[in-house]
Amino acid sequence: MTDTALILVDIQKDYFDGGRWTLSKMDEASDKAAKVLAHARQNGFMIVHIHHEMLSDDAPFFRAGSEGAEIHPKVAPQTGEEVILKHTPNSFHNTRLQDTLSSRGITNVVIVGAMSQVCIDATTRAASDFGYTVTLVHDACAARDAEFDGVAVPAAQVHASFMSALTGTYATLVDCESHIAAA
Repeated sequence: MTDTALILVDIQKDYFDGGRWTLSKMDEASDKAAKVLAHARQNGFMIVHIHHEMLSDDAPFFRAGSEGAEIHPKVAPQTGEEVILKHTPNSFHNTRLQDTLSSRGITNVVIVGAMSQVCIDATTRAASDFGYTVTLVHDACAARDAEFDGVAVPAAQVHASFMSALTGTYATLVDCESHIAAA
């Protein structure tokens, strides 16, 4: 048994082309996430799929029970893999994630998924705060264009800003190929 878990955050249909909240480069990021998932399965890592649903019928995306809230087939859970439902950006908040990891003796987590500026940021910081050694596979994450105070920020810049804030203090950031080659 390994002390490492892969946490796949919100790789759900609404984030892909045709979904209700399309992210930039989600296809590319999910392809990388699928490679990281295959690697984790081969190496006996604990696999945790985080599934976000918003409880309001007015939610802009991830409406409870909708097709868009389903985990994308590229990273579909297999029998025996954990699937944890959440209702907030932080995958640890009001979920069984912390208890699940602790019960398996997990000390290291690898994080992939979406959205870089919300759920990836919140989950990475929380994992670090709980004392896990965190590896964030940055090219297996995707962002969305943002706007603040009349300033439009392209998704690539949003992603880079959040990754730069997480590196070192909260996580070790690596690309997909480096992560796979290191293990």
